[in-house]
Amino acid sequence: MSAPELFLDGRVALWRGDVREMLAAMEPDSVDCVVTSPPYWGLRDYGVAGQIGLEPTLGEHLDVMVEVFRLVRRVLKPSGTCWVNYGDCYATSPNGRSAADVKAAGKDDRTFRDKPFSTIGAIRARSNVGEGQHHDRHGGVLKPKDLCMVPNRLAIALQDDGWWVRSEIVWAKPNPMPESIRDRPATAHEKVFLLTKSERYWYDAMAVRQGASPASLQRWAQDIENQEGSYRANGGRKTNGTMKAVGGRRAKQAETAAAAAAVGASSGRRMAGFNERWDGAEKKRASDVADPRHAGHINHTGIEGVERGSRNLRNYEPAPLTVWPVATKPFGEAHFATFPPELAERCILAGCPRGSLVLDPFGGAGTTAMVALRHGRRAALIELNQDYAGMARRRIERDWMGPEQRALAKAPVAVNAGPLFELPGAAE
Repeated sequence: MSAPELFLDGRVALWRGDVREMLAAMEPDSVDCVVTSPPYWGLRDYGVAGQIGLEPTLGEHLDVMVEVFRLVRRVLKPSGTCWVNYGDCYATSPNGRSAADVKAAGKDDRTFRDKPFSTIGAIRARSNVGEGQHHDRHGGVLKPKDLCMVPNRLAIALQDDGWWVRSEIVWAKPNPMPESIRDRPATAHEKVFLLTKSERYWYDAMAVRQGASPASLQRWAQDIENQEGSYRANGGRKTNGTMKAVGGRRAKQAETAAAAAAVGASSGRRMAGFNERWDGAEKKRASDVADPRHAGHINHTGIEGVERGSRNLRNYEPAPLTVWPVATKPFGEAHFATFPPELAERCILAGCPRGSLVLDPFGGAGTTAMVALRHGRRAALIELNQDYAGMARRRIERDWMGPEQRALAKAPVAVNAGPLFELPGAAE
């Protein structure tokens, strides 16, 4: 079996071949993060023998995907994260117009219109149980116009196979492909699932923190210490003072926190009676008898250490904000399903330490690797289609060219013009 191609000073490894064979050849526990978008079931025929996505039934496709991601789990480190983008589809028959025709006419690679075969029928292959009778081994039939629910079925299948399903993320498309349907809402999103190999894993929440809303910033800026407050809390039965607005850290609280820290106390919020008893028994802290991972901490969430003005990235952002609002990106070459760089970026920043290895087992146009390199990570790609593999390498290398090199790469070059990026006739 051939070794991967290494380029850009060894920062990128490109494996050409069947994803299952290539994953089996990789070192176990060697990958820090996986960011990928597998071929969707029944969507496109890429014209390559052994391609995934053309299985006759959805059940068979899920079986193949479970097999692939079992091999992914083998090469992923116990601390690793796996981000899987998968779009849904409707059960239908081919409509007679291929994605290639649509792309050639309008240069729009967002279409999910062409179907290489009908996706209507049993979810699993049928087996004969008697003359004139059939029985679905696992049940379920996709009727015409049924939403196939493939992303969720895949996540459940992977969960059953041992993966932790940690998050279901909504990728909202501000520029979705227009649909001519009249009996349902148009589709404007896909799913991204965060999977992990272990219960505990590497995740950098600070790298993907989002700005707080103007309303929150305004509330935190209030002068809470000098507010009169209200007695209406608790149905007017509040007895320990007025209820003041929820805002930022109060000046008095900050002072008592510093005073507590000076005497080795564990709590910065002083409460008469309780704190004295607690400080006197400091050697018998609650964390000493809690789970070992909490030892030495009272605030297990760490929320008090987070500066006001930002918040965690969410898998959904309610109006008037948006869900992960990442526009699809047109790509001028032959590949249809290009992964938006901004989407890959969030996954990589949150799920992979700097200098570590990001793998895309369905490399396609190389977007995952391109983004990984931009953010100081290394990259590995697996791609079955030789044309796409070459396209991905050219695209990644072009992303690291200077302006002069990029101009030369785009210019027509005569036959036998010398090494890459040299002017025609400059070779000796």
